[in-house]
Amino acid sequence: MNENMNTLPDGDIEVGQAADLKNENTPETRKRIALVAHDNKKPDLMEWACYNRELLIQHDLYATGTTGRLLSEALNTPITTLQSGPLGGDQQIGSRIAEGEIDLLIFFWDPLEPQPHDTDVKALLRIAVVWNIPVACDRATADFVISSPLMSSPYQRILPDYTAHVERFKPHLKKLDMLPEKVGEIG
Repeated sequence: MNENMNTLPDGDIEVGQAADLKNENTPETRKRIALVAHDNKKPDLMEWACYNRELLIQHDLYATGTTGRLLSEALNTPITTLQSGPLGGDQQIGSRIAEGEIDLLIFFWDPLEPQPHDTDVKALLRIAVVWNIPVACDRATADFVISSPLMSSPYQRILPDYTAHVERFKPHLKKLDMLPEKVGEIG
């Protein structure tokens, strides 16, 4: 590590001070980070991302529409940009979470402004919890998460076991197997 880098008492790197760690991440330690912000929170996310640029560019970044374009330009790095949130981008991020393709969600949402796609926002936050993905919904939480030693270490999250939920209709399907093959055969 660089001697000029600010380190905390336990050896962690101070938020935003990871400039010399660029490219130290291996494929096992790279995280797939989704970045989302409502319109009133885009300036906050942009400022936070620029402050943490050197750490963020070590990872694979995904974002919804306008946020992705703004971040790509500000960070001068490629970002996988999906649809705008209200046009399906929140659902695209949620789908990637469900498929195991996103490791962390940074979502600066605006709790004071009603959103036309509020159900999509709730669904995105819900699916992140369902699949045990860390979620930061404000700058303080994002600071804690990004400065965690787990950001630059391999991490195997515990996947919930949804077997009982997936197989909940199996007994009913067995009963259906006993029915005649063609519905028309029933008298």
